Amino acid sequence: MYIIIASMIGHVDADCFYVSAERVRYPHLKGMPVGVLGNHGACVIAKSYEMKQAGVPTGGAIWEAVPVCPDAVFVKRDFRWYEILSRKMLAEVQRVSPQVEFYSIDESFFRAVDVRLSAAERLQRAMLDRVGVPVSIGIAPTKTLAKLISDSSKPFGCGVIDDEAARLEILRDRPVTDITGIAKRSARRLSEQGITTCEQFANADRAKIRWLLTKRGEDLWWELNGHSVLPVQTKRPEHKFISRGGSIGRASNDVARVRGFVVRNVERLVEALNHYQLCCDQLILSLLFRDAPERSGRRSLLGSTADFERLVCAALEMMPEVWSPRHASVHYMHVIAGSLWAAGNRQMGLFDDDLYQSNHDRFDAIASVKSQINSRVGRFALRMGSTLPLKDVYADPANEYDICDVHGKMCF
Repeated sequence: MYIIIASMIGHVDADCFYVSAERVRYPHLKGMPVGVLGNHGACVIAKSYEMKQAGVPTGGAIWEAVPVCPDAVFVKRDFRWYEILSRKMLAEVQRVSPQVEFYSIDESFFRAVDVRLSAAERLQRAMLDRVGVPVSIGIAPTKTLAKLISDSSKPFGCGVIDDEAARLEILRDRPVTDITGIAKRSARRLSEQGITTCEQFANADRAKIRWLLTKRGEDLWWELNGHSVLPVQTKRPEHKFISRGGSIGRASNDVARVRGFVVRNVERLVEALNHYQLCCDQLILSLLFRDAPERSGRRSLLGSTADFERLVCAALEMMPEVWSPRHASVHYMHVIAGSLWAAGNRQMGLFDDDLYQSNHDRFDAIASVKSQINSRVGRFALRMGSTLPLKDVYADPANEYDICDVHGKMCF
């Protein structure tokens, strides 16, 4: 039998956060079936419990959801508004804990000072009164157990694992995929070994779990057995990669449109690199297709950079190498910066010289003017001409701000 450690960790998770956020500013939506649509207005990325009960799946198309739930109300997502409420939620948790991890836009972990159920209920009530968002809360010896208990308490519930019996109860008959970090691929490997529940995972041989799922799996094994090995992180770890991209809406084999999205995502990537004061040695372009396997290309940049001109040239050079419009329609894409360096400590290229520095200064001056104009007029008011085919994208205010633009959180 494993010993539950004294130090406790809490997990706060908003209930249907995007929908709850919409109900804060549109109170008449309370009690109604509500779906939040993605940036192209076709995909249901979040739904209310009323819509869940009707059987609408997350990620389904709006035209498939309407016949299933004809009384539903659909709204476009607004991450600027969601971030406002997210940071208010974070502030409420910081009122009751000296250590808080901004895990995602609607979740946070915290070091629990008061581990009583009544304390969790007070935080829950304060969150509803001051922010307007219902949350579920779990308190347990580890982050993994705390998240399991908050998930099992939804909606608007609280739970505390404060002894061995409570730990065993939360694991019993719960699918192994309920563990954060165990997705389909890992679940399949575990199932081949007869491990399909959280209880079986926790009772399995530790060395076997490490062999199957590497150290990450072993960490989860310790966590499920009540030993905290995943600390509450008050500061985001350094990036290993930075990526921008996602769906381009309807799959397309229009070269100009796909090129426009590549350029748009490089512009967004440069914004992120500048925000975090980073530069990169490598650039990856990954294209996902409707009817063909994913393909990607990689470029070494011969010196660290965050220059838009160098990055966009590298991305556009890779485009014909990974895609032929005659063979497939592009559906998703990602532009990824790798081998990151602090901007003030960048790796110089072998052929960097005074001419390069002169060009770099010129590009930097142009980028500075562009940034100043966009900060006053609008984020994408001044942009590359290659993005002109994306009039529908830039005309929709929902596309001005995405979830990856919410800085500081550990994940999406």
